Amino acid sequence: MKNLEKFTLDNGLRVIVHKDKTTSVVAVNLLYDVGAKDESPERTGFAHLFEHLMFGGSVNIPFFDKALQKAGGTDNAFTNNDYTNYYISIPKNNIETAFWLESDRMMQLNFTKKSLEVQRNVVIEEFKQMYLNQPYGDVWLLMRPLAYKVHPYRWATIGKNISHIEKATMQDVKDFYYNHYAPNNAILTVAGDVDIDNIKKMTEKWFGTIERRNIIKRNLPIEPKQTEARTMTVKRNVPANAIYKTFHICSRRDRDFHTTDLISDILSAGESSRLIQNLIKRKNIFTSINAYLSGSIENGLFVFSGKLSDGISFEEAEYEINREINLMTTENVSDYELQKVKNKIESKIIFAETNILEKAMSLSFFELLSSTENINDEVNKYIKVSADDIRETASKIFRPENCSTLYYAKSAE
Repeated sequence: MKNLEKFTLDNGLRVIVHKDKTTSVVAVNLLYDVGAKDESPERTGFAHLFEHLMFGGSVNIPFFDKALQKAGGTDNAFTNNDYTNYYISIPKNNIETAFWLESDRMMQLNFTKKSLEVQRNVVIEEFKQMYLNQPYGDVWLLMRPLAYKVHPYRWATIGKNISHIEKATMQDVKDFYYNHYAPNNAILTVAGDVDIDNIKKMTEKWFGTIERRNIIKRNLPIEPKQTEARTMTVKRNVPANAIYKTFHICSRRDRDFHTTDLISDILSAGESSRLIQNLIKRKNIFTSINAYLSGSIENGLFVFSGKLSDGISFEEAEYEINREINLMTTENVSDYELQKVKNKIESKIIFAETNILEKAMSLSFFELLSSTENINDEVNKYIKVSADDIRETASKIFRPENCSTLYYAKSAE
């Protein structure tokens, strides 16, 4: 990706500017280096709760969305275990509105009892609807603590249980804000047909006066190497039996990540992938099956998830998954098959660069990982992966003692 410039304000705010003359819309992305992994085990769900609170108004702007919509902009946000991301798309003539809005809520949220109660109820309802009251909704509430015993990835972004959000006090909320939301814990990316000197002036104007804050130093526990297989069986009112298998993998920054990503694509990316062809179309073992990575920055998980066809036992389904795993660890993938998944990933990366908002988010993410410039090396890192790399990495990952399995059984009628 070309036409990049970076600078850092005196208060620590990192800023990335990407000039793209092909669009009249400007993307403003603000990433905060705080996620669910930064929560206390007794106070989970706060990063996600805060995502909601950030739209509840700041001291000088009581209605965030109303002001943005008047300027023709749209916005949203997401939280995961590693970071929280806020993004705005706005006509380039009104870009200063985005700076005004984001800087004001970085400087001082409007902490009111009403806002806290409204957003608390929204999150509690989301917890119930998404995780408790829909089929398979609690899978990751079960899988995370099965796979992780020490690392804070052992709880989901929504939190361990509803009570943590129900009991959140105003002081809890304020502490979380001042410990994590600050210019020296954020990355601002602006992408579009913008003038870099003008962006520098606006950034200094709107963000330059916000003071640094004392960010809690991250000191995460290291997850011990898993030395024995783990299993769990639950029964739920669901339409079909399902199986979930996870294996610990490297971090997003590790040299093996791109190889691991290609393994997941060989297994289940597209109709011609191995799991789809062999376990759905040919053998009818599953009605659906996927292999994917958890997407974590730190040591993550390689996940198999499948819904069993009628009449198929868990033993048969697991045998077939293990058979596909064994082929990955003992036989080299063909040149054709490897090139096919490389082409798909290359196309996906190139296509993503046609969307100005996706570019802004990717630039912020790579700056968080290491450096924005490394985004230009992504395609080459995938291209360099060999068939031997695939087999060797698969052998390291797919060890029985490195696996946690959830048998998710439908209740007898």
